[in-house]
Amino acid sequence: MSAAEIVSYEPATGLELWRGQIGDVDSIVDQARRSWPAWAALPLATRMEMVRRFANEVRKDGEHLAELIARETGKPVWETRTEVDSVVGKVEISIRAYAERSAHRKLDSAMQGTMSLRHKPHGVMAVLGPYNFPAHLPNGHIVPALIAGNAVIFKPSEKTPAVGEALVACLHRAGIPAGVVQLLIGGPQEGQALVAHPGVDGVLFTGSAHAGIAINRKLAADPGKIVALEMGGNNPIVVWDTPLVADAAALIVQSAFTTAGQRCSAARRLIVKDSLYDAVVGEVKQLADRLIVGGPFDDPAPYMGPLIDNAAADGLTESFVYLLSHGGRAIKHMVRPHADRPFVTPAIIDVSSIAERPDVELFGPLLQVVRVDDFDAAIAEANATRFGLSASLIGGTPQDYNRFWANIRAGIVNWNRPTNGASSAAPFGGIGLSGNHRPSAYYAADYCAYPVASAEMEQPRASITVGLRDR
Repeated sequence: MSAAEIVSYEPATGLELWRGQIGDVDSIVDQARRSWPAWAALPLATRMEMVRRFANEVRKDGEHLAELIARETGKPVWETRTEVDSVVGKVEISIRAYAERSAHRKLDSAMQGTMSLRHKPHGVMAVLGPYNFPAHLPNGHIVPALIAGNAVIFKPSEKTPAVGEALVACLHRAGIPAGVVQLLIGGPQEGQALVAHPGVDGVLFTGSAHAGIAINRKLAADPGKIVALEMGGNNPIVVWDTPLVADAAALIVQSAFTTAGQRCSAARRLIVKDSLYDAVVGEVKQLADRLIVGGPFDDPAPYMGPLIDNAAADGLTESFVYLLSHGGRAIKHMVRPHADRPFVTPAIIDVSSIAERPDVELFGPLLQVVRVDDFDAAIAEANATRFGLSASLIGGTPQDYNRFWANIRAGIVNWNRPTNGASSAAPFGGIGLSGNHRPSAYYAADYCAYPVASAEMEQPRASITVGLRDR
């Protein structure tokens, strides 16, 4: 591989899928700055029509795009089809959100004229995408940014550049000018240069807390640059009084093991009432034992595919061993069925006896279990994290849920639903190491344009009635 190239490999097979040249950050930013004013000057209705055409292009290319996502991420193709559907659905959601949250409003101020509220685009927005949802998650930034009138430079993860290229191709086929949406191929070095570039007016990031903190630190002295950080989570799922143990187990498995646990909103910690421990954990293990792990196009269809690469699989298995060696008790061991490929089986480990449990996001199908005696202890354990993305309560009474909702530190709080699978029609994001209080999804309109308040009169009219000398 040339130093000036990025190469993408299929996780499930190890075969080369795509290769491309690393982009030039300065020239891409320069083109975006030159292209942005004409795009921003278009009527809002025209920009909305363009993104609707983009949705049609994705629909037409839907099966090919789903297969490409499956090959490049290793996710089962049944799941990647839902990702493509989410890309399409995001367009109308973003149009509604812009109309609701960024609409032009006028407030009559009688003799003081009219107070008008309008919104302006920031300019050139950098979108840094993750590998786990390489189309849906960056699209959730790109579409609102375009509607608002921004130019976009999209740098996909260096692990999923082929999907990034296909997404941008759909935007261009829809008629959105090539300079308005550009693809930047590169690795961390190119990402860092893009974030720090003086020609970039905003950074919209989805990824790890480590990378997000580095972005925040880099831009700490540049308050004029809008920064939206959507990061990870060490998410708790709490099981309290419920007779529906099988249903609870299904929700836990969905939360912990969907997408091979490679979701920022996946459940990392199962906190369970002591009296329910044997029944709930036993049911979860039985269900996890039945999950099929396989390639994206296998028949029968797998529940989950591989991790993104061998480095990720190595790191996760090492984390499992670390927890074992520091007092954890294995309930279901993690297994690497293919030594040379990043497949791992779902793992469950009781960490109740570990005095200082590591507060890290273990990005994969590894569920840690903690048993507690009372509800206050469950809430305290759930909050024992610097992250704050998603949390769920399974079981309990409405009064229990009210207490849970009021006291849990998270941007998403669910009851008898998984920690993951949030709707794009609601805001999405977290606090602490999970983000900087700029929720995306429906609220993405808020950081893609800034409000401008105007006091307006058709003719100047004013007088000074105090503090003047006599003529």
